[in-house]
Amino acid sequence: MSRNPLLERHTLPPFAEIQPEHVVPAIERLLDDNRTAIERLVERALSESPTWENLAAPLEALNDQLAQAWSPVSHLNGTMNSESLREAYQACLAKLSEYSTWLGQHEGLCQAYQALRDSPAYARLDEGQQRSVDNTLRDFRLAGVDLPADKKARYGEIQARLSALANGFSNNLLDATQSWHKDVTDVAALDGLPDSALDTLRANAEAKGVDGYRITLDFPSFFPVVSYAHDRELRREVYTAFVTRASDQGPDAGKFDNAPIIEELLALRRELAELLGFSSYADYSLATKMADSPQEVLDFLGDLAQRAYPQAQQEYAELADYARDELGLTELQPWDIGYASEKLREARYAISQEQLRPYFPAPRVIDGLFKVVETLYGVSFEEDTEAPRYHPDVRYYQILEQGEPIAGFYLDLYAREGKRGGAWMDECRVRRAREDGRIQLPVAYLTCNFTRPVGDKPALLTHDEVTTLFHEFGHGLHHMLTKQQVADVSGINGVAWDAVELPSQFMENFCWEREGLDLIAGHVDTAAKLPGELLERLQAARNFQSAMGMARQLEFSLFDFRLHLELAAPSAAEVQALLDEVRDGLSVLPKVDFNRFQNGFGHIFAGGYAAGYYSYKWAEVLSADAYSAFEEAGIFDADTGARFRREILEPGGARDAAELFRAFRGREPSVEPLLRHTGIRAA
Repeated sequence: MSRNPLLERHTLPPFAEIQPEHVVPAIERLLDDNRTAIERLVERALSESPTWENLAAPLEALNDQLAQAWSPVSHLNGTMNSESLREAYQACLAKLSEYSTWLGQHEGLCQAYQALRDSPAYARLDEGQQRSVDNTLRDFRLAGVDLPADKKARYGEIQARLSALANGFSNNLLDATQSWHKDVTDVAALDGLPDSALDTLRANAEAKGVDGYRITLDFPSFFPVVSYAHDRELRREVYTAFVTRASDQGPDAGKFDNAPIIEELLALRRELAELLGFSSYADYSLATKMADSPQEVLDFLGDLAQRAYPQAQQEYAELADYARDELGLTELQPWDIGYASEKLREARYAISQEQLRPYFPAPRVIDGLFKVVETLYGVSFEEDTEAPRYHPDVRYYQILEQGEPIAGFYLDLYAREGKRGGAWMDECRVRRAREDGRIQLPVAYLTCNFTRPVGDKPALLTHDEVTTLFHEFGHGLHHMLTKQQVADVSGINGVAWDAVELPSQFMENFCWEREGLDLIAGHVDTAAKLPGELLERLQAARNFQSAMGMARQLEFSLFDFRLHLELAAPSAAEVQALLDEVRDGLSVLPKVDFNRFQNGFGHIFAGGYAAGYYSYKWAEVLSADAYSAFEEAGIFDADTGARFRREILEPGGARDAAELFRAFRGREPSVEPLLRHTGIRAA
């Protein structure tokens, strides 16, 4: 192979040139080169006395070069998954984990950083550089730099295995999701489904060369069936297939079972934590978070549960009464909840997600999103049609300030085969001062799984999808509007995990206000704004079943946290028993024995949220309180927007999140705005 695009420096990844056979040779070469360079770096730094320029800056450059090669590979593995790419990706995981462990346990490198920290040169570093040095020393300890040789080796083995297991979990879930489908030839069997859903199911079938309609477990297909299909048996069948993915239950029982992976992951996480002197993985996890102790997290979740649970019980009782009296459903089953809830919402508020779709054509929503951000932060957007792309649906945009580019992002909105489910933001490039003195601009990947356009019509989004887009874009703005020049604390890097959701949840608020919706919404045929009557009904329905929704999020959070706090090496049965116990204390919904929610809980078993799922609620307190400042001043108040950008978005991870919040709000956070926004009455 003559040239390898992953070994070349590019402003943006050359997606069209990257082939699976490039991956392993490039990563091996970069890891070898980095090891050699780091040994020289340490030797020189210790002989000359360490400075930012002879230690941290060159190490950052090496790390960035590796990240620029791995970032597109990792992103393509999640969005354009193929057998050959998957094999190449998997082949690199152990190599990267081994390198990461070697780096984190490098005693000479740690000594050099400690010498820099103890030297007069440290006082001359700027805020971001000092924070980077402090974080790096903390991370050396968390990587076991002080452990004896045998325990260091065991740490490395555990990290490599954890990386492989998380990838295996993700692959099983993707394969299980794509394995199941149901073909329907008689449209009468799909009675109740809106036209937009039928269009999606018809397009699914056409793409596979079959007649009629194909139901899959991708969210744009699964969700309308369980929400709208009158056929209760069809709802049960699709629900069952969805909640048993990658498990020992359901139509593919045992085929992609994630239970053994969960068992091994949990045992290894506990062993890793104990190796480093922590009593549990939850304690280890909190070493890099805002929360000070497991008890603080449990008290926080318990307080919210106490406030939400009585109201959730009342909401469920109202749903059950309605389902019995109006729908003839005398005993609600889990596959009835979405359907009955949608019917009750329509009856109570005369509004549904489907009614709103025509007002949210994707091009209009994207344009409105840009206008909201332009109004808040004084930046503008411009599509770059020449930028390299990895799929025809993907778009690339630049963010401009006073006509000059300051960041860029890829927008990948629609579900497709080979793309993992959910929505996420990830880094393509991080803002940093390069070796030549120029600033490398930040670039983000923004990925969703919305219903794709059919024919020549634009995709019509639900209001839920619009808020998801705004949420992920909030993460993107945190990454792209940073002013930091040190990669370790640039954008979302170095931000406490339980604060990282603040900017994303903050952005969702603009999808509920007249001023925001006037920019976002416009009828697909007439461009008419959302009528006042429809807006009133949307706002009235905002907190429909909000306590049930909060109880569900608290259930996930408590399950995750207690799982990593209390159980050392649990069996699949013990994991299930804990989930059942948490549900019994918090959930008001009917349960079925075959539900294997945990086997698809990618956030904690394949993502970064292990012992940290509570972060969504923790950060929601911060985001609701931050937004209340805009409610007080005017939601597009320029001064408040500039202050939010300056105090929350620009500093990245250079200062403590609590300190940043206090600088913006002028006080400690209050839970009251969250309770008000979600309609949770005082318990």
